[in-house]
Amino acid sequence: MDFVTNLAGYIIPFVVVLTIIVFVHELGHYWVARRCGVRVEVFSIGFGPELFGWHDKHNTRWKISAVPLGGYVKFFGDADAASTTDNGAVAAMSADERKVSFHHKTLGQRAAIVAAGPVANFIFAIFIYAALFSLVGQPFTPPVVGDVVQGSAAEAGGLRPGDRILTADGTTIQRFEELRAFVALRAETPIALRVLRDGGEIGLTVVPLRVDVPDGAGGTQKVGQIGIRTTGVDFVRHDPGTALVQAVRETWHVVANTFTYLGRIINGKESGDQLSGPLGIAKMSGDVAKSSWLALVSLMATLSVAIGLINLFPVPMLDGGHLLFYGYEAVRGRPLGERAQEYSFRIGFALVMSLFLFATWNDLNRLPIFNFLTGLFS
Repeated sequence: MDFVTNLAGYIIPFVVVLTIIVFVHELGHYWVARRCGVRVEVFSIGFGPELFGWHDKHNTRWKISAVPLGGYVKFFGDADAASTTDNGAVAAMSADERKVSFHHKTLGQRAAIVAAGPVANFIFAIFIYAALFSLVGQPFTPPVVGDVVQGSAAEAGGLRPGDRILTADGTTIQRFEELRAFVALRAETPIALRVLRDGGEIGLTVVPLRVDVPDGAGGTQKVGQIGIRTTGVDFVRHDPGTALVQAVRETWHVVANTFTYLGRIINGKESGDQLSGPLGIAKMSGDVAKSSWLALVSLMATLSVAIGLINLFPVPMLDGGHLLFYGYEAVRGRPLGERAQEYSFRIGFALVMSLFLFATWNDLNRLPIFNFLTGLFS
């Protein structure tokens, strides 16, 4: 019974969070498609065999499927859940059927429908952040140095207690939380700071040390730190307008930090061992849910941004891959050839599966998974 209870404590938060994010993503596709007059045949949460479902008045099949690791919307004229074209069916369509076929819509309409999923994820995250910042408060600690750790990068760089950090590599710093996130992704990389000291601005350079810190999922991760402390974390409740502005900033920071991390992996400054797969996200969701539901909601916003961003990557099978094909069609005046699309989707599938397996392997090595599984039986 303890095993079942512990397992449910991880699986249930993970499935709930992922289901909501996937629903929002697919709802974006669905809503814009309906606005463009496209017939939607299936709206599925999950993949694989259908567990239960129903038809709405537009004859769309809404269903919950057995594997809760994604979802899809199937448009009229699609051959499968990846929205590949059923060429035979498309060629045999009547004039009335072409009016409601996704593949007979204008290039702009098709691009809008595809982009609507990731956009919905970003809007959803902004809404969550804005609600939290307005109703609960935003961590808003002034970026003022309270103490400098002896022997730290901050001491070597010349920072002093009372210094206020204004910018880091030209990026405006409003909160200590922003500075911490900025530094964490730049271990062993010089950062140019603009600092307010005694009423005047000065320039300093710090090189964050690479240190091991808890990752919130039972393991550790290597991040950059400069070695300064503040007096504590403040929470500031904003009016709705300010909350919305800060929510947009927070969403942008998640996007920018993701690109920074990926860029550092590509140029060899970071390893990819911090990427998490389903096991890591499930562990994180369960641990966060145990701390507070507010933390889980905040995590859901962050994951929504991540899923929206990943779907925009120019990889066939993903929304970004479809948009890449549409870009080619816009430039050349005709779609990419059928054979080229087929091979592209195969390559895209291989890339997605490779990333999935790599991230899962990271989970197995980092959690540590064996301690995690042992804990389920305790």
